[in-house]
Amino acid sequence: MKKFLATAAVAGLAAAPALADDIKIGSVAGATGPIAELVAPILAGRNLAAEHVNAQGGLLGGNNMVLILADSQCDPKAGVDAGQKVVSVEQVVAVIGASCSGATNGMVQSVTIPAGIMSISDSATAPSITDLKDNDLVFRTAPSDAYQGAALAKLAWDAGYRKLAVTYSNDDYNAGIAEVFAASFQELGGEITANQLHEPNKASYRAEITTLSAGGPEGLALFAYYGGSGITIIRNSLETGAFGKFLAADGMFDASVIETIGAENLVGNLMITQSASDPENASYQLFAELYADSGFDPAAPYAAHGYDAAFLVALAIQKAGSADPALLPAALRDVANAPGEIIRPGEWEKAVALLAEGKDINYEGASGPVDFDAAGDVAGFYSVNTVGDDGQYVMDYIR
Repeated sequence: MKKFLATAAVAGLAAAPALADDIKIGSVAGATGPIAELVAPILAGRNLAAEHVNAQGGLLGGNNMVLILADSQCDPKAGVDAGQKVVSVEQVVAVIGASCSGATNGMVQSVTIPAGIMSISDSATAPSITDLKDNDLVFRTAPSDAYQGAALAKLAWDAGYRKLAVTYSNDDYNAGIAEVFAASFQELGGEITANQLHEPNKASYRAEITTLSAGGPEGLALFAYYGGSGITIIRNSLETGAFGKFLAADGMFDASVIETIGAENLVGNLMITQSASDPENASYQLFAELYADSGFDPAAPYAAHGYDAAFLVALAIQKAGSADPALLPAALRDVANAPGEIIRPGEWEKAVALLAEGKDINYEGASGPVDFDAAGDVAGFYSVNTVGDDGQYVMDYIR
């Protein structure tokens, strides 16, 4: 088990060396909004990948990889605006992001797909993204919640839950994983006593909680962002005595949940899944060592996925031999999937040399193999997080 240590400091990265020219990549993320604290280490992962590329010679024989940050605020409209900024104004050749599923769906459908620009998200996990008509332009290093919802349902069943109420915030990510969770739990033999949508950012959810508590549920499966509605729902549930046990997904994984609710109320009563990296994997271990100076824990949600997304975009440009956006999707598949010589995080010079020799490479990422399927998705590896007696999250891995 490993304890997750949260920090509010933003990673300070060394300035890139002066190279021949700039190749601009959009870095769209919810830098503000309901999960800003979760996004900071993801951005640190992206920035670290660009730092490694630039420190080892840059792109295409000496061009600087420049990440252009645009704030999607974890909001669909803001996601569209951020996409327009990087694509139409900054003229980026590819986009990393956006952070949240609603912002990603909005951005790719309104901006990047029509513009013929490849995007690769490191933390948008809604199952709906799989089915987009995207002309092979939308990829994810983060696995779909079609996997995470089922994993959480199995954990709930194995923990002895047989009757659960479900509530989910009105957005793509939370609605998608709630649907998968409820269906999976019922397939296992469980009963969903109530399944209710709620609007985020309300001052109180006491009325909704009263409705959810009918039917004798043993706990509440809560799909929300901690900064949107999640913390308030847990607090109201405890205040009213309606619920004392909670299950949640990675939108709720933040130290502020413990700080606000109190560890004494959550020990043995809270279980949160999140997409994770296998700590025994050689690529993750290398990433963790390289990431150590960022100011964040390498086990922070989607930090490794952020690194992989940025490094893969760079590898795709190098493989294509050009920053032409039309060439990048096919090149991305070539460098991400077998066959080929293994490339791990930080091994930019090695990758460039192999590609120059005409050899195939296969990037084995910090987050996992990163083998894209036909829809641009990857398989998942998950952790389960509970609250320990010392008031900190304790992470275990689902194998």
